Amino acid sequence: MGALVKVACVGGGPASLYFSILMKRVDPSHEITVYERNPAGSTYGWGVTYSNELFGYLQGADPESARAIRENSARWDTWMVHVQDRMTATVEHGDNGYGIGRHRLLDILTERARSLGVRVEFEHEIAGPEELAGADVVVAGDGVNSVLRERHADHFGSEVAVGRNVYVWLGTTKVFDSFVFSFVATEHGWIWCYGYKYSDDHSTCVVECSPETWKGLGFDRASETDCLALLEKLFAEILDRHPLIGRANADGSAHWLNFRTLTNRTWYHDDLVLLGDAAHTTHYSIGAGTALALADAAFLVNALHGDTRLQRAFARYERERLAVIRSAQRAAGNSAQWFENLPRYIDRPPEQMVALLDQRHSSLLPRISPALYYRIDQVSEGLEPLRRVTRWMASKVARTPHAGAAGCDDHAAPPPQAGTGAGSPPSP
Repeated sequence: MGALVKVACVGGGPASLYFSILMKRVDPSHEITVYERNPAGSTYGWGVTYSNELFGYLQGADPESARAIRENSARWDTWMVHVQDRMTATVEHGDNGYGIGRHRLLDILTERARSLGVRVEFEHEIAGPEELAGADVVVAGDGVNSVLRERHADHFGSEVAVGRNVYVWLGTTKVFDSFVFSFVATEHGWIWCYGYKYSDDHSTCVVECSPETWKGLGFDRASETDCLALLEKLFAEILDRHPLIGRANADGSAHWLNFRTLTNRTWYHDDLVLLGDAAHTTHYSIGAGTALALADAAFLVNALHGDTRLQRAFARYERERLAVIRSAQRAAGNSAQWFENLPRYIDRPPEQMVALLDQRHSSLLPRISPALYYRIDQVSEGLEPLRRVTRWMASKVARTPHAGAAGCDDHAAPPPQAGTGAGSPPSP
């Protein structure tokens, strides 16, 4: 793009902030403003996760922010799978996982953006398009309920698929040593949680169950206080008497939700381009949301500095990211379906159940018996040709009409590296 570009980023989440950082690193002459409607420090959320691999790419894109993120993160390298009265298994899980508080992540990115000359304006809601009329590029980073996107809803072709299970996002003062999957049987069905630490004194705890279990346990009628009290009893063994922390709705009820998977037919319109959750969402059970949003930012910067023609740059960004996002959404859809069909897997012998949990994003697993899948996986572990055949079969299932949310084994593609000096474009 030209030497002087005026950019308006609407929404002060990780994607917008990281985009502004990388744009400024590539060319400090860019005039960039990030508009966030909420006050500084008012973000809701506990911890977000990322992998060791993603950290490596962040290090290449902007070492300073990557270093601060790493220093403020908690780390784990094992899973702990707990099935009430049946098993507790701790297993090595290869690549390290990291958790960082959402509030702290935003602080780091905001400070870094400002140090590079980005204007970050809190408590500034964009009321109408006239406020952005002077911008060469408008980045819609205002989340899944994007106001900017909805102004052109027909053009973007937004579609939302609502998940069957209900979930609530909570915090706890219990600091988990491993990434925790805990499953509890009740008279109304299974309920489970995902837990991971994100600081020295707090962890995230996401609780999920079927709508039948949710209603049977009375969560549809209970206050948040009563919900938390019951959940603390159900998960007492892993919480070790630590409390759960929530955020009540205005009527005092707990913040239960159904996950919404968002897709868009196209990601840009004139000078407006979608970023992060405004463009797409992926089910939380694969933990890829933050990684995908940060990768969006890097790819958009790369595209904008690879072509001076705005529409061609947007088209390149959309083309490159759509392939990755569709793959991640298929994987996430399979993972969500694994939990929606938990009774199919939960009664397997412990070693099988853990292995199938690890393979929950596979597109082949829903199509054959869990026992057969496990045998194939075990046999192919030392046979790379058979693993290739298994992956090929999975890809064919994923392309079968009416296959539903077929999955794959890929997570977010890495962001390209940003240049290290003024005027140096990101490497492709």
